[in-house]
Amino acid sequence: MKRLTILGSTGSIGTQCLEVARWHGFEVVALGAGHNARLLAAQAQEFKPRLVACAPEAADEVREGLPAGTRLVTGPAGLVEAAAWDADVTVAAVPGLAGLAPTAAALRAGRHVALANKEAMVVAGPLMWALARSAGARITPVDSEHSALFQALAGEDMRRVAGLVLTASGGPFRAGPADLATVTPAQALAHPNWTMGKKVTIDSATLFNKGLEVLEAHFLFEVPLGAVEVVVHPQSLVHGLVRYVDGSIKAQVGPHDMRLPIQYALCAPDRLPTPLAPLPLAGTWTFEEPDHARFPSLRLAYQAGERGGLAPTYLNAADEVAVAGFLAGRIGFDAIPRVLEAVLAAAPAGELSWDAIAGADADARALARSVAGLEGG
Repeated sequence: MKRLTILGSTGSIGTQCLEVARWHGFEVVALGAGHNARLLAAQAQEFKPRLVACAPEAADEVREGLPAGTRLVTGPAGLVEAAAWDADVTVAAVPGLAGLAPTAAALRAGRHVALANKEAMVVAGPLMWALARSAGARITPVDSEHSALFQALAGEDMRRVAGLVLTASGGPFRAGPADLATVTPAQALAHPNWTMGKKVTIDSATLFNKGLEVLEAHFLFEVPLGAVEVVVHPQSLVHGLVRYVDGSIKAQVGPHDMRLPIQYALCAPDRLPTPLAPLPLAGTWTFEEPDHARFPSLRLAYQAGERGGLAPTYLNAADEVAVAGFLAGRIGFDAIPRVLEAVLAAAPAGELSWDAIAGADADARALARSVAGLEGG
């Protein structure tokens, strides 16, 4: 029986990971979350982990709902302790920069990490791989696109890989409206294919999420940035493709259901049965080039990757500020890439290090608030 630690257990990935655990009777030995005390306590009651981590503000409510024998820890240090807990797989699904320290702790402890935190690779990919290799840890991707690439690369010689292809749905604005300045948060949150958290859904609408995935693939699979391409595939059934030097292409296909890549990340290379219906092979599948003029955020992600160092940290921080401003109704949808471009232009040329990341993130956020006119908010 697999023993799981799930960090970010009350989020979209975390709750679906627990569904996979129910399918197969996996043991959940540790849970980590933030402020959703009621759901975290309910998860603890069901799975009876040995350790639960939460935000200090949620501790009293969580503690009241814990089963006997479950220990509670709080704050960033508590998440780090949970991340290093003895488990067969640690699911790293704490979003944002808050997920870096727990992911690093899991790798430092030699754990198999099922990685759902994009920032771990986008902001600190080389540092994460250094930790993993020094501790004999393992990383498998959870994101559907990177899982697809991981599966298409299985058993292959990386020297025979010509390129990686990420697919994008195109989001809700692929075909209109012509003027993106009029887009409302409600419209941007209406994704045509996937149900996700608000931040990633807005990023999908700007195509910035695909830019983050380009950077993640670049670092995760350690391929040149230019070897990672994006195609728009509105049906979202082909999740990723790998081009080989002989001209062959391998693709991974599946339904719009994150539980499949989650299960593969937990169990790879094994494939376990699921209760899901088979995907019907019907209809038309189309592929087209992304519109970089309409969605400049994707181009900016490539630029950040080319600059390297702290540039991805600056870009990622700027996007978090800009998306929050848009969701709050304080800036327009079309302002998001303008904020990203201005902040990226100011990124310093410093080398990547653990000590530099936090300072760079704070500086970039302050600059983004200034550029967007969000000071004092």
